[in-house]
Amino acid sequence: MTVFAAGAVCWRVVDGKIKVLLIHRTRHKDISLPKGKLDPGEVLPQTAVREIAEETGLKVALGVPLGVTNYVMPNHREKVVHYWAAEVTEEAVLNSTFVPNNEVAALEWMPVARALASISYKRDAEILKRFQALVDDGLTNTFAIIALRHAKAIPAFDFDGRDSARPLTHRGELEARSIVAGLSAFGPTVIRSSTALRCQQTVAPTADALGITLKKTDSIAQDAFENGTSDIRGQVGKRVRRRVTSILCSHGPVLPEIMREVALATGSTKLASISRAGDLPVAGYTVIHLSRDRPGAGIIAIETHVPR
Repeated sequence: MTVFAAGAVCWRVVDGKIKVLLIHRTRHKDISLPKGKLDPGEVLPQTAVREIAEETGLKVALGVPLGVTNYVMPNHREKVVHYWAAEVTEEAVLNSTFVPNNEVAALEWMPVARALASISYKRDAEILKRFQALVDDGLTNTFAIIALRHAKAIPAFDFDGRDSARPLTHRGELEARSIVAGLSAFGPTVIRSSTALRCQQTVAPTADALGITLKKTDSIAQDAFENGTSDIRGQVGKRVRRRVTSILCSHGPVLPEIMREVALATGSTKLASISRAGDLPVAGYTVIHLSRDRPGAGIIAIETHVPR
């Protein structure tokens, strides 16, 4: 059976220079990136954030995905590890709860070049090289627009009322709760929902968990989209200008257009393939990573997460 795990290249700016975090593991007597196994019921972004907190005492939000490594463990099981970049704020450093323990003996911040020379495993070095490429391109400082499709709602043929008033089913309510940890891992600070009840109910548990005010808007509502009164371009433009991680909860027919408008607003190419990333199942979401310093540089990365 394959073992899945997640971790991150944690980074910060010290005296104007980027440094990354390596951990010295106690039992393994090696130097590696912080990571850990997926717990039952978790999703990978959630695992990455939890494991970083447990191993380093640092609270982080995930940035750009850096890829996947896989290897065979001594017990002959395959291990697949997903990595992200994760900026560590000075507040997080000051609030770190780390003390040496039987898992991690020490933490060490160092420049990427030194980290590449120090790290114990070639597979981890490959992840560091991908991060170095972001550094070289000036694309480490990022934010995200998260395009979320509403969870399972009562079908239109079973509902006697306006389409926008259709609520979630019991399954949909469970889905809305199940996506909280995955969405939260990216550190959203703004949540916008279609005015449709099913969208509001989908994103409400995440808003409550993060203490964010949920605001609804017709600009990304299906009714407005179908009658030509939506303002997807305006809503996306606001999110790109604000340069903070945002969630836009909308509908199946609207999400590809949201993706397309993000691509247009950031000068990205391959509009058709980017739009297809908006073709999501209920409660699925796509995370679009953009440069905070150079939002016109185009989409840096796209990742999609769907309910299991």
